[in-house]
Amino acid sequence: MTEVLFYHLTQSRLEEALPDLLEKSLGRGWRVVVQFSSEERRDALDHHLWVYRDESFLPHGSDSDSSGALQPILLTVEAEQKANDPQVRFLVDGAVPASLEGYVRAVYLFDGHDAEQLDLARSRWKVEKAAGHAVTYWQQNDDSRWIKKA
Repeated sequence: MTEVLFYHLTQSRLEEALPDLLEKSLGRGWRVVVQFSSEERRDALDHHLWVYRDESFLPHGSDSDSSGALQPILLTVEAEQKANDPQVRFLVDGAVPASLEGYVRAVYLFDGHDAEQLDLARSRWKVEKAAGHAVTYWQQNDDSRWIKKA
C-alpha cells in the first residue's frame, strides 16, 4: 500500500512549494520522480530548480536527456517513468500515474485556484482510496504552512 498525500496549494505557486518538498524527500534518502502534464512545464521547472535559491542545490535531471537513471530527482511527462528507481512520485499540473504500485509515497500537488485541477484531485482521491492506499489531505494556511485536514 502506498501513502498518498494530496497537497492543496492555496497560498503558494508550485514553483515555490515543490522545491521544499523535494528537499525533504531527498533528506529521507528517497529517490524521486516528478511527473508533469506537459514538456513545456517540465522544462520550465527543470530550469527553475537550478536557480530557485542561491544557498541550495537540488540534484536533478529530465527524461529529455540520457542521464535519467543517475538522477536522485527525475522530471518526466511519462506516466510509467521509473528510470531512477524512485520511492516517491510527485504528480503536478494534472498529471496522472499509470500505477502507484511499488512507491512508498505519492504526492499530488494541485492549484486551489484552478477548477480543473481541483476536480481532478477530487476524482484521484476517490480512485486512490478505492485502491486501498492510505490517503491524506493537506492544505496551506495563511502562512503557507501545511495543515492536515483529512
